[in-house]
Amino acid sequence: MSAGDATRNRGLITFAIMAVALIAVGLGQSWSVSLSILQLCLISAVMALGVNIQWGYAGLFNVGIMGFAALGGIAGVLVSKSPVGEAWSVGGTGVFLALAVVIATVIVAIFAHRRLPRGPARIIGMTLIVGIGYFAARAFFDPAVDAIEGVDPAKTGYLGGLGLPIIFSWAVGGVFAAGAAFIVGRIALGLRSDYLAIATLGISEIVIAILKNEDWLTRGVKNVSGLDRPVPYEIDLQETGWFRNMIESLNSSSLQVLEPAARSDALQQFVIDGSSIFVKLCYVLLFAAVLLAVLWFSERALKSPWGRMMRAIRDNEVAASAMGKNVTRRHLQVFVLGSAVVGVAGAMLTTLDGQFTPGTYNPLRFTFLIWVMVIVGGSGNNYGAVLGGFLIWFLWIEAEPVGLWLMSTLTSGLAEDNALRLHLIEGAAHMRLFTMGLILLLVMRFSPRGLLPEVVRR
Repeated sequence: MSAGDATRNRGLITFAIMAVALIAVGLGQSWSVSLSILQLCLISAVMALGVNIQWGYAGLFNVGIMGFAALGGIAGVLVSKSPVGEAWSVGGTGVFLALAVVIATVIVAIFAHRRLPRGPARIIGMTLIVGIGYFAARAFFDPAVDAIEGVDPAKTGYLGGLGLPIIFSWAVGGVFAAGAAFIVGRIALGLRSDYLAIATLGISEIVIAILKNEDWLTRGVKNVSGLDRPVPYEIDLQETGWFRNMIESLNSSSLQVLEPAARSDALQQFVIDGSSIFVKLCYVLLFAAVLLAVLWFSERALKSPWGRMMRAIRDNEVAASAMGKNVTRRHLQVFVLGSAVVGVAGAMLTTLDGQFTPGTYNPLRFTFLIWVMVIVGGSGNNYGAVLGGFLIWFLWIEAEPVGLWLMSTLTSGLAEDNALRLHLIEGAAHMRLFTMGLILLLVMRFSPRGLLPEVVRR
């Protein structure tokens, strides 16, 4: 059996095991919990594919995933929220004038940099241009921001968005992340891998700091809630005739044995539970469609001449450069593409949450976990990244209840107020970190290239 066949068979087995695990959660806990896990598994898989494009294809060590995910998240706000008319009237003009000054400063600075001779004249000229532009922009920007943030700050205090369907924000989030990646890549991609990691982490923290503090744009730590949804609302479904009829027909056998009064109450409960499951199924279908599209394009790219060239650059940059390949330019391409996919996933996550909360963008969730997904699944293998997204998120969610059950079982012989028993039960939440470390160690020991390693065809 060839290595490709072995990897394919292992993939079928591992994905089947994941399906069984999700079904087991549905049967043992509830289908609502199982679908909630599946939703986030799909988003995690998309994000892991973005990181795999950068690391698995080109060997770029990006630890700024959090920042690109946050840019996708803010896209959900800027696209779906309605514009705040009063805020625009009191400060919109000032913000646009400040932006115009910044753009003009950049253009003048580029022109002066090309025209002025090297030496003190260029340094002085560039300093004057940037300084004048900075203070001119702040002269328009500061009063405008104060006016905007003073408009009903408990509810708004920001400009709002475009009032479009939030599903458009998925594409916009990808564009935002790609634009930021282009700027970062132009600056940092010439650095060594460890310096690139430091640079991307630092820029990611800058992005998060801006989103937390620029209330006029994002409401900062006051958060933006009540975002639009691309799927029906549960309350609307519960009041819709066709949905109630469908739920009644699906549960007819259970309802027929009840008395009329009890039947009505039971039907209402079935409708409430069914509306939640229906909405989650709609999200699952949307997220699955995005995942399949990204996976299809990723596979086509990986197997194309471009993909073979990227792997050649990853394996030996010196040889690839000697063959006439522009290594920095190709690195920039793959860095932008991978970041765009992460931005799409960030917008999807904000859509699912229904709110934008900058304070939740922490490295543990958006950097460490995603990297564990790629490493455990198998870097360089798109299906491995998807498997890692499913497996690691499933374990991340289920580790706490399983840990609580395990600690309760092991300490069942101790008194209810026993100090050791209370300590172990209270520490069950930390089973998540222990589980992640254990999984990573086991995979690195017994399958160092991941559960589904990259198949090298010669």
